[in-house]
Amino acid sequence: MTFSRAIKIAPSILSADFANFGAECQAIGAQGADWVHVDVMDGHFVPNITFGPATCAAIRPHIKGVMDVHLMIAPVDAYLEAFAKAGADVISVHLEAGAHMHRSLQTIRALGVKAGICINPATGIESVEYLLDQIDLINVMTVNPGFGGQKFIMSQLEKVRRLRALIGERPIHIEIDGGVTIETAPLVAAAGADVLVAGSAVFSGGSVANPAPYGENIRAIRAAAEAAR
Repeated sequence: MTFSRAIKIAPSILSADFANFGAECQAIGAQGADWVHVDVMDGHFVPNITFGPATCAAIRPHIKGVMDVHLMIAPVDAYLEAFAKAGADVISVHLEAGAHMHRSLQTIRALGVKAGICINPATGIESVEYLLDQIDLINVMTVNPGFGGQKFIMSQLEKVRRLRALIGERPIHIEIDGGVTIETAPLVAAAGADVLVAGSAVFSGGSVANPAPYGENIRAIRAAAEAAR
C-alpha cells in the first residue's frame, strides 16, 4: 500500500450480497475498485451489528487491493490484533470510541497496519492536530454511523477543507464515508478528499452474475470526483 492523492473508490461491502461476500469482493475488484471497505459494527457504539475478524479473514483472499477496516466498536483496543491478523491493510478507529486514542494508534502501527481515525459528524477536528504523527488516514463520516443508504450531511464539507489545510503535505489520506454519489463525489474531492467510500452507489443495479453495473458506477463516481480537482 503506497501513498497517493489520486482518487480511490472503496466500495462498502455493507451493501453487498451477504451470502456471497467472496465473489462480491472479486467482482468489485475486477470492475475497478481500489479498496474494499469493511464496516465493523457492534450494536453498542452504533445501532447495528455486522462483521467480525472471522469475516475479514474469510474475504481477505478474495481482495487483491487494500482491505480498509472501519471499526465502529467500543471498547476497541482488545480487538485490534485480531483484525490485523485477519489481514487488514488499514484499521480505523473512532475518536469518540476510546479515551486513549494515541495508544490505540500506536498499537495499530506496531501490528504492521496503517492507522486511521474516524470522526462523527458532530465531532470537531481540534484533537486531530495532536494525532497527525500517528495516522495514515482520517475518515470523515458524512452520515451518522450505523446504517448504509443515508443522505450526505453537507455541513461536513467545511470540515474536510479544514482537515486538508491542517494536513498540509503530510502523507495522510482523507476518506469520506457516507452518502457518496456522483453528485456528492465532486464536492468532497474539491474539498480535499482522496478515498471515497460508496455502498449502494456502487452495488446498485448489479450482482455477482451481472457485475458490469458495478464497473459503470465506479467509473462514474471516479470521473465525477476527478473532474472537480
